Amino acid sequence: MTSVEVDPGAQDPDVHDTVAMLRARLATVSAERSVSVTPADQQSVTVVASQQRQREVLPVPEALAGVMPGGGVARGAVTAVDGARSLLVAIIASVTAAGGYVAVVGHPHLSLHAAAEMGADLSRIATVPGPSGPDRTTSSAFDPVEVAAVLLDGLDLVVVGLGGISVPPSRSRAVMARARAKGSALIVTDGRWAGARASVTARVEDYRHTPFRHIGHGRIAGLSLTVHASDRGAPGTDTRVDVVHLDGRVQVVAAQPVESVASSGRSASARSSLSVAN
Repeated sequence: MTSVEVDPGAQDPDVHDTVAMLRARLATVSAERSVSVTPADQQSVTVVASQQRQREVLPVPEALAGVMPGGGVARGAVTAVDGARSLLVAIIASVTAAGGYVAVVGHPHLSLHAAAEMGADLSRIATVPGPSGPDRTTSSAFDPVEVAAVLLDGLDLVVVGLGGISVPPSRSRAVMARARAKGSALIVTDGRWAGARASVTARVEDYRHTPFRHIGHGRIAGLSLTVHASDRGAPGTDTRVDVVHLDGRVQVVAAQPVESVASSGRSASARSSLSVAN
């Protein structure tokens, strides 16, 4: 299976043409989005219909659920994600593996191969790479915020790379209101977004190698991350996780001693290697 890729540069550079193309290209994807995607262990509560969608969260790897505000990525809200890309890829993989649809905007170098290694369903991912290289911050034809706002209309999660820009409050409020109305989640990276509900940062602490002799030698079999998550108005929480190859795919698991991870790596197939960008 492959993802749906939309190339804004294939049409007239005017942003309105890009938006119109996106609506048409993704119509079949959004039409199939009929089932709400929530973590399997999420408890049911009776709430007003308008509030229920806002309380739902999209699933994340179990090792991250304890640190993420609400146990996952909140629908109808904006989450800022920064640092190691493994965290972002793991979230995308979890949502699509659970049956959700995801759009990735402004991330021309995000590895779909890494997402597939983590169990992602690539047929449920639409990509809008946008400009890369020197044109990334100077192109006036590609507006990642405008594109993301359109995609919120029909997908469970929209991930947008801001390319270093700072989105002013007047604009961010309009997009956040759209996310609440549509019950979709928005993740922003590589920039500043006024009013983000939650913030999550992943930092690479060390790499795991096999065959294990001592740290820094051998084939890379995984990496360890420190993940810091904070909810607006609440103190942050840290957790340590490992990104390793287990049971035929790359997984984010609770941190283990170096020797345990090395042992797991030795028992894995010799062709196993991590494609997840750090």
